[in-house]
Amino acid sequence: MMLATAAIAAPIAAAPVKPFPPSPAQVYGPLYTAVQMRQIFPDSKTFADAVPKRPATAIMAAYRSCKCDTDPALKAFVTANFTLPAERVVTPQPTSSLAEHIDKLWPHLTRTTTSVPAGSSALSLPKPYVVPGGRFRELYYWDSYFTMLGLPAAGRQDLIETMVADFGSLIDRYGHIPNGTRTYYLSRSQPPVFYLMSGLSRDATTLATRTRQLRAEHAFWMDGEATLKPGQQHRRVARLADGSLLNRYWDDRADPRDESYREDAALADHTTDRDRADLFRNLRAGAESGWDFSSRWFADGRTLATIRTTRFAAVDLNSLLLGLEQAIATNCRTLADTACATEFGQRAEARTQAIRRHLWNGRFFADHDLDTGRANTVLTAATMFPLFVGAATPDQGRATAAASQPLVGEGGVMTTGTPSGQQWDEPNGWAPLQWIAITGLRRYQETALATRIRTAWLAGVQREYAASGKLLEKYDVVERKPGGGGEYPNQDGFGWTNGVTRALLAETP
Repeated sequence: MMLATAAIAAPIAAAPVKPFPPSPAQVYGPLYTAVQMRQIFPDSKTFADAVPKRPATAIMAAYRSCKCDTDPALKAFVTANFTLPAERVVTPQPTSSLAEHIDKLWPHLTRTTTSVPAGSSALSLPKPYVVPGGRFRELYYWDSYFTMLGLPAAGRQDLIETMVADFGSLIDRYGHIPNGTRTYYLSRSQPPVFYLMSGLSRDATTLATRTRQLRAEHAFWMDGEATLKPGQQHRRVARLADGSLLNRYWDDRADPRDESYREDAALADHTTDRDRADLFRNLRAGAESGWDFSSRWFADGRTLATIRTTRFAAVDLNSLLLGLEQAIATNCRTLADTACATEFGQRAEARTQAIRRHLWNGRFFADHDLDTGRANTVLTAATMFPLFVGAATPDQGRATAAASQPLVGEGGVMTTGTPSGQQWDEPNGWAPLQWIAITGLRRYQETALATRIRTAWLAGVQREYAASGKLLEKYDVVERKPGGGGEYPNQDGFGWTNGVTRALLAETP
C-alpha cells in the first residue's frame, strides 16, 4: 500500500557543508570558453583537469592582455600557465590467465590524493582508492561499486574498506557523493550504490557511521519531498498524482558540462528551437544517470538534441533507492534504532508498491514518463533493476526475463535495442548491467538466462583480452568486439570491467 504523507517522518538533516568550490569553467570564464570552443585539446576533459601554476586572478589578468587570437598562441598561453594532466599507462604485460591479469592491475589503478594542488579541480580523499583508467583519473561513484566486486578475489579487502571510507567522507563534506572527485562534478551525483559498497565492508565498528551517511545520502535524493503536492517535482524527487513518491535524475547546474564543454555548447548552438538551459540541464541529468548518452532519454528515440532525462522517474534509480531504504532499515534494526527502522521499512514498502504500479508497463519494467503519467514502452537493460533489488512480483520477474531476451547478444546484455550511435545503446554492453542482470535473474530463479549472459560476457572479454591484452570500458556484445560511440574513444584499464569479470570468474561453477 502507499505510505501516507503523514506517516513519513521528517527527513534526516544533512550535515552542514561548505559552499562548493567553483569549477574551472566558473573560475576562468572567457578563457575556459575559448580553450574549449576552439578545441585547443582534442578531449574537453584535458583542460578541466589542468592544474594552474599561479593564482587564477593572475592568470586571468594575463589573459586579458594576451594576444591569443591564434590557436598556437592560445595553447602556448595555457601551457605556460597550467600543468596538463599526464595519462598514465595502467596495463602491465599480459599474464597466463585473465584472472591473474586483473589481479595485477589493481596496484596500477590505485591512487592516493590526501591533498591536491592549489587551484586544482581535484577533490582530496583520505584513503587509497581505485580509478577506472584512461581519461578517468579520479574516483567515480557508481563505477566503484562494480570495481570493488573484484577486489576480494585478489585479497584486497583493505581497498574495499578505504574506498567505503572515502565515499563516506564525500557525504560528510558535500552532503552527497558527486559523480566523480572533481569540482565540476559536485552539482550532480550518480546511481546511488553506496549502500551496496557499504554492504561489502567487514568492519562492524563503522556500521553506525555508515548508516548515518546512508541516511544523509537519502536526504539528498529526497530533498523537497515534504512540500510537494501531487503532480509536482523538485530537484530529484517527484510526487505522482496518487501521492506516490518517485525519483528522477537531475543536476543543480544548467550550463555546459566542464568536461564536455565544447560538445554541449555546440549541440545547443545547432538546436535553435530549444531553451539552452533546459538542454544543458537534461544533458547533465543524463550524466548523473551514468547512461551518458542513450536513446532511452530522447523524445524522438534517436537524437541527442531531444534529450529529456529529467522527465522520467527512472526505473534503475528508484530500484536502487529502494535498496538504500531497505539497507537503512536493516542497519537501524541492528543498531536498535526502532524509529529509524520503522520509518525506512515503511518507505521501502511504499516505494516497492510504487515501482510495481508506476514502473510496470504490463510486459516489463520501464521508466515512468512524468508528462504522460505512465511507464513507457522502451525496453532497456534497466528493466533488470527491480529484479536486482527484489521489487518485482514473481509474475513480473518471469515476464521481465522473457521480454528482455532480445537484448541478449553473443557477448552479453545490450544496453538498448536502438542503434543510435550513442555509447549506451545497441550494440554496446557494459559490465555493471551484466552484473545487475545476472544477479537479478538468479534472484527470480531465471538461472538459464543468467548463465547464458554470464557465459557470453566472459567469452567476449576473454576474446578481446587474447587479441589486445586489454580490458575495455565497453564492448560490442553483438559481434564480441570493442564498443564504440560516445564523446570519447573506448578506454582501457578498466575498473568496472575488471571487477565484474573477476567476480564472475571467481564463482564456483
